[in-house]
Amino acid sequence: MRSSTLAVTAAASAGIVNAAANSTLSDICTTSYIQQSLPDPATIGLAVTLNSASVTANAVSNTTTTGNTFFPDATISYCNVTFTYSHTGREDSVLVQYWLPAPANFQGRYLSTGGGGYAINSQDQSLPGGIIYGASAGITDGGFGGFTNNFDTTFPLANGTANYDSLFMFGYQAHHELSLIGKQFTKNVFGMGDSKLYSYYQGCSEGGREGWSQVQRYADEWDGAITGAPAMRFAHQQVQHLYSNVVEKTLGYYPPPCELGMIANLTIAACDPMDGKTDGVVARTDLCKLNFDLNSTLGEAYSCAATPASTNPYNPTPALPAQNGTISAEGIAVAAKIIDGLRDTQGRRAYLSYQPAATFDDAATTYNDETNSWELSISSLGSEFPVRFIELLDASTFDAGTFDNVTYDTLRDWMYTGWQMYEDTLQTTWPDLTPFQAAGGKVLHFHGESDNSIPTASSVRYHESVRSVMYPNITFNESTEALGDWYRLFLVPGAAHCATNPYQPNGPFPQTNLAVLIDWVENGNTPATLNATILQGEFEGEEQQICAWPLRPMWSNNGTTMACEYDQASIDSWIYDFDSFPMPVY
Repeated sequence: MRSSTLAVTAAASAGIVNAAANSTLSDICTTSYIQQSLPDPATIGLAVTLNSASVTANAVSNTTTTGNTFFPDATISYCNVTFTYSHTGREDSVLVQYWLPAPANFQGRYLSTGGGGYAINSQDQSLPGGIIYGASAGITDGGFGGFTNNFDTTFPLANGTANYDSLFMFGYQAHHELSLIGKQFTKNVFGMGDSKLYSYYQGCSEGGREGWSQVQRYADEWDGAITGAPAMRFAHQQVQHLYSNVVEKTLGYYPPPCELGMIANLTIAACDPMDGKTDGVVARTDLCKLNFDLNSTLGEAYSCAATPASTNPYNPTPALPAQNGTISAEGIAVAAKIIDGLRDTQGRRAYLSYQPAATFDDAATTYNDETNSWELSISSLGSEFPVRFIELLDASTFDAGTFDNVTYDTLRDWMYTGWQMYEDTLQTTWPDLTPFQAAGGKVLHFHGESDNSIPTASSVRYHESVRSVMYPNITFNESTEALGDWYRLFLVPGAAHCATNPYQPNGPFPQTNLAVLIDWVENGNTPATLNATILQGEFEGEEQQICAWPLRPMWSNNGTTMACEYDQASIDSWIYDFDSFPMPVY
């Protein structure tokens, strides 16, 4: 297979009948023109009514977008369009937004984008990525009352009553509608007629799960999808956020954040050279897992200055006092148990956990000024799932004292119950992708190797599930090659959750994934390795290549030459047997 170049076709496929070819952005960016371009829902198989009176259209010219990890800096012009639609027989309103490139820059492409956490969109953060590559780009509010409103604000309807309409929209329906409407709308705006429109998707975290929700259900919705660090296996993933808290409670030790931070830093320092290159990046967390002894950190000093509270709505943190001390046996025990992953009280494995060198964000403790001690700080993201989605209570946190009785078995049971309740909506692990593969679709799946929110091994688990289900009667290497013709997984050295990593700043990040996917879909250039760029630190701007799973990176010649190697012991370290459950976990 040829390594992917980053060349992107400079113009749409020959033969596009483009009635807007000689138009300008101001010509197409009027309310009346947009209203005329709205698709007929019946022709795209939707029982909805598009509200033409709700249309807004605003032209934006020569605005610069910088600092995004998912696409390069650029100056763009676009038409910002919004309108609403409602479902037949339902008194609802779904808001969608599409950015349209100037006609001269349109290259016959459409892009859907996803959200994160319980948000079904990333507002306008991801939309520039479409404009840069000559695509119209869309987001949806899922019918949740606006782009800033999350799914969990609509679920449940009331205590004990699930909101199934909202659940289905978040699970998969809203993105299907966004794409069907967006594709035909794009063709109408640019007068494409029957010409080919290439359709794509890009999302990470919950956005990664949303991408898979469509690939698993709708074979021809997209020509290609980028699914980063997907929050699939939803019940397991959400409950997993509580595992670190239960470890601390069970072991009776609540480590200062600085202690766990130093354990992570010492792990990075020790495991950095295991990939053959000393650059502050752990590219082989598997070798780290196999060879590094956490006990070697015992007695090492840590010191952190006091920090003020953060009011960041996405990650609020309390003020923390100055912290000084030495790494304790108790702190090491907490770290080791977290890395090992959830097991029930009989020792059977229930779930996987984060790789060594990832930070211990779920284990963050809070300081009690009255007792001068560190205390449990229950993960808000983790606690919301059993309260809101299993107990169906219109609340986001446990009642006082409830968590006192939570054990490893409780977590396992919550995972199993949530799995059963949301198998057909949120789990998103259907492994037979034959229809998508037969339709010619391509998937570029990536995951930060030091992800501190969604375990990297979760993506490996799904990739291997697809491989074993779709290619059961051929060898591992043969099935990996067959799967790689249309679905490839890349583990990003040093990367955190859908982002670069301040603890490993010299790690590369795949900023040009959409260019790679377009080249794969439209030009047939399969990415043998994935292009990535160091976006911060002393080597900022340097490009590196990322190996496709199951090959692993190894550097030689004093860290100047990288090879993608097959290492059976390392591969085995990523594979788990979830024997705590009577059913297969895909």
